[in-house]
Formats: sequence, structure tokens, C-alpha cells
Amino acid sequence: MAGQGAAGALQEAYRHCQDVTRDGERDRYLATLLAPEPARPALFALYAFAHEAARVRAVVKQPLAGEIRLQWWRDVIAGEGRGEVAASPVAAALLDVIDRYDLPRQAFLDLLDARAFDLYDDPMPDVASLEGYCGETSSALLRLASLILAGGGDPGGGDAPGHGGVALAIAGLLRGLPWSARMGQCFVPVELLARHGASRDDIVAGRDTPAVRAALADMRALAQEHYRKFVAALSGSPRAVHAAFLPVATTPLYLARLSGDWRPFADVTEPAQWRRQWRLWRAARGAWAG
Repeated sequence: MAGQGAAGALQEAYRHCQDVTRDGERDRYLATLLAPEPARPALFALYAFAHEAARVRAVVKQPLAGEIRLQWWRDVIAGEGRGEVAASPVAAALLDVIDRYDLPRQAFLDLLDARAFDLYDDPMPDVASLEGYCGETSSALLRLASLILAGGGDPGGGDAPGHGGVALAIAGLLRGLPWSARMGQCFVPVELLARHGASRDDIVAGRDTPAVRAALADMRALAQEHYRKFVAALSGSPRAVHAAFLPVATTPLYLARLSGDWRPFADVTEPAQWRRQWRLWRAARGAWAG
């Protein structure tokens, strides 16, 4: 009976992860519905964890409180916080996924370390730092998802998740610019801003100037470049794991909105859900070019 109770609690934890993903990571939720059914609960657990890590800045008032939350997750991942896992269905499901698919714990720890950047108002210094941040927070998720789709085996094709994650993350940072600027954060590399005569202060003050727009255009071009490289690299990954990369497929839709008459500090850039679903459906059938 105890075993049945534990199994039931774990099933409930996975259902909770699905709900978290549906409500907080809509595109990843829609993409997961197109993945093979046996892998969906594990993917939902992965994305629910990513959502929890990404929203730490939004739910704390002081960096120290955020550091404590991130450290709690580090302890859970490292196996030092199992006594507290019962209080978190996301943690319970994630640990089950890590064990079942033999996922590398270091990737999760690196993601948490990268998320510590979110807690402070330090500027993003250069493009290389931006790509590294996107790699550890976004590309790592695609790699872990591909490991799940490969049943814990080697999914091959490391370049696809690398480029895809950077493209997806930069598009997300551009979409979230109004929110991050209000929070005093600047993810636009100082290197790009200085190239056009703009500064971090322009971003956090919400100044929509030609110089700021030029720097944002460089960021958009960087995302487009990584998306092109992602599509080219897909041939190096087995088709069986391509469903892990489906969240990237909506990137061209968002980048198209982040141009022209886009008002970077005012608009909420969200293509219609049916357009995103159409992109995901086409990508699931091999049509990735955007």
C-alpha cells in the first residue's frame, strides 16, 4: 500500500508539472503535446523546473532571498535536500526524471548558477557572455530534452541544441524587454550598446532612441543567425530526438514581430496561438525553415 501511495504521489507531481508548463511555458507545453507520449511527463517536469528557476527574480524582493531559493534547488539536484522534496512536486518529479534517464546533474547546477545573474542588475558585458548565458539556461534544456527523447542514450548532434537555445533565448529576452527594463535589468550587451552610442541607462530608463533600436536590431540579427545555424545543424541529430527542439520552431514568428514598427518598451509581442501551433505542427513534420 505504501508503494501505491508513493506511486500516486509521483503521478500527481507529474500532473502538477504539466499544469505549471501549460500556465507558465505555453509554447513548450504546445510543443510537448507533439512529442512522443511516453516522454511527455518527463519533458513537463524538465520545463516546470526551468520555469521555477526563471521566475526567481519575479518572486523575491532581495537578491539574498533569490540566492537562498537557488541554493535550495542546488541541494535538491545534488541529493542533499531529499527530506524537503515532498514539499515540492516539481522537485519530486524532476529527481525521478534525472534518475530514470540518467541525466547529468551538472547541467542543472550550471543552469541554476547562470540564473544567479538574474538576481542582480549587473549589465551583460558582451555578446560572448550573452551567448554563454543563453547556452546554460536555454540550450542546456534542449540538450536535456533530447537526452529524454533518446531514452537516456546519446542523442548526438550537439550543435543543434546549442544554436537553437541561443536563438530561442535571445528572442525571449527581446520580448521581455519592457519587464526586465522596469526591473532595472539590461540583457542587451554593453558591447552592442556602445557600438551605437547607447548605454545600459538608456535601456533601464526605457528610452526608445535610434541608437537603442540599432543595438536591438543587432540582437535580433544574432538570434536569426543562430536560428539559421540551428536549422542547418538538425541534419546531425537523429529524427527521433527532433521533438526535443520543437520549442525553437516559434522563434521566427517572434523575431518577425520584433522588427518594423515594434515599440520595444511598450508592446507585448505575442503572435496568435494558432500561428504558433501551426509552426510547431509544421516543424514536427520536418519544416523548420522560417
